[in-house]
Amino acid sequence: MKKLLAFASVVEVGTGLALMIDPAIVVRALLGAMISPVGTLLGRCFGIALLSLGVACWPGRQQVASGSPAVRAMLIYTALIALYLTYLGTAAHLGGVLLWPAIATHAVVAGLLLKRR
Repeated sequence: MKKLLAFASVVEVGTGLALMIDPAIVVRALLGAMISPVGTLLGRCFGIALLSLGVACWPGRQQVASGSPAVRAMLIYTALIALYLTYLGTAAHLGGVLLWPAIATHAVVAGLLLKRR
């Protein structure tokens, strides 16, 4: 569980940093779309939130219990973002080169977190 939570945390911290630095690149790679100046501002806010989630969920020295708040938070985020990105790819017909790999990664992590609960 500790390694899985660490992996998910690293992915979210990395994505958060990328969004904070240049949201347009992330949006283009993930959704294949351009963003407005306001979208850039919101993208950076989302980046800060992802960075915070990753740091908050980073497993410490103590044993990580399957029902811990960090595991629950990461499970809820990964499951919902996988569903939302799937919706964007199918119903909204958006998609960049990273959309389906991101969906698969989030779905697998969510499944593993759920399985270990």
